[in-house]
Amino acid sequence: MKLLVRFVDAFIGHNCKGNSAAVIEVDMPLTKQLMQEVATKNNVSETAFIIQNRNKYEIRWFSPLTEIDFCGHATLASAHYLFEENPELEKVVFITKAVGDITVEKQVDGAILMDFPKQEPDLVTSPPKALITGLTIKPAEVYYNAQAYFAIYNTEHDVHTLEYTTSELIKLAPRDVVVTALSQEYDFVSRYFWPANGGDEDPVTGSIHTGLAPFWARRLNKNALVAYQASERGGILDCLVDNDRVVIRGRAATALRSSVII
Repeated sequence: MKLLVRFVDAFIGHNCKGNSAAVIEVDMPLTKQLMQEVATKNNVSETAFIIQNRNKYEIRWFSPLTEIDFCGHATLASAHYLFEENPELEKVVFITKAVGDITVEKQVDGAILMDFPKQEPDLVTSPPKALITGLTIKPAEVYYNAQAYFAIYNTEHDVHTLEYTTSELIKLAPRDVVVTALSQEYDFVSRYFWPANGGDEDPVTGSIHTGLAPFWARRLNKNALVAYQASERGGILDCLVDNDRVVIRGRAATALRSSVII
C-alpha cells in the first residue's frame, strides 16, 4: 500500500521556520501499530493521520515514539493540507479522542484559526526533584496541567540560555516540561522539552499554548497575546483566551510532497 504524505511547516513567519508535521489522509482505518511505524519512519515531531467521517475528519497524532493525545501544530498542518486540496473549503471540524471536536477556520489572509479547549495549569507547591535537577536554572515558580510542568522564569534571558538534562526530565513522564517568561518583543516566550513522548526540544508546540496563553493572560490582564517559541527553528503563535477556549492563529506552508510504502 502506498500512502501519500505531505510535509508541512506549521507556525511559520517572520523568519521562523516553525515545526514540521507529516499529514496523511487515509480512506480506511489503519492499525495503531502501523500508524506508529509510519510516524517513526517519517521522523518529524508529529505525523497526523486524518480520515473523513461524514462532514468532519477524525484525526490522530503520532510522534516518532508514541501516540499523542493533543497536538496543535499537526492540527494546523492538517487543516492547511485540506484547505490547499479543497480551495472552496473554509472550515474543518476535527474529531479527537482526548480534547473533543476542534473547529478550524481559514482566514482571507491565509492564516488559520484553531479553537481549542483551555488547559490552564495549577500551582505546584513541591516541584519534583527531577524537574529542578533537570534544568540548569531554578524556576521562580512551577505549575502543571495534564500535559506538562510549567517552569516560570523571571527573565527571558533565562529561558533562552538554560540547558536541560534529558535523563532527568524523562523521569517526569507522562508529563513534559515547558519553560516560559515574559518577553520584550512578544508577550511571552517559551521552550518545550518532551523526552518522554517525542524527543528532546520541540520546535513549536501548539497544544502547550492552551495552557501558556491563559496563564499569561491572567498575569498580564489581557486576552489577546502574541507568543514566541524560542527553539532553533522558532515559531510565532497569536493566542486569544475566550472563557473556556483558546483560539490560536498561525500560518503553514507545504514543504514536501512524498509517499511511503507500507
